[in-house]
Amino acid sequence: MSQPNEVFVICDAKSIGRGEAAPFSLSRYCEDGASRPFPIVVVRTHGDGYFGYVNTCPHEGRWLNIGDGEFFTKDRAFLRCGRHGARFEIETGACVEGECKGKYLERVSIEVLEGDVCVRGVALVEDDSFPDPFDEGDETMEIMIHPD
Repeated sequence: MSQPNEVFVICDAKSIGRGEAAPFSLSRYCEDGASRPFPIVVVRTHGDGYFGYVNTCPHEGRWLNIGDGEFFTKDRAFLRCGRHGARFEIETGACVEGECKGKYLERVSIEVLEGDVCVRGVALVEDDSFPDPFDEGDETMEIMIHPD
């Protein structure tokens, strides 16, 4: 099991466009040692700030992007719940309109380190189900693709 203070790379920082959001399906360890799904959303602002939240609305626990897959209001000024239209401030996660007004999205500690978006302070489950392609014992055939 990983330690809660470890840093986990989620994606290349440039893979999320300015003014865009990207969902990630992770798994985290709980206090009882079991792993549970940990859906998050990472938002990159036009000013190049990064914010992370658990991708669940505090009202009913549904994904924010349920339905049409969008995270933002039409004017892109707020995050929103696709189920009932609640609006959340991007920088704070505060619900400013809707069924859960006054509540907050659960914040996820996001840092950009050496060009990568990273999660800190969450004991994530590392996926070791895929073999390491650089492992000496790997018998996978190498294929080289050359442009015409």
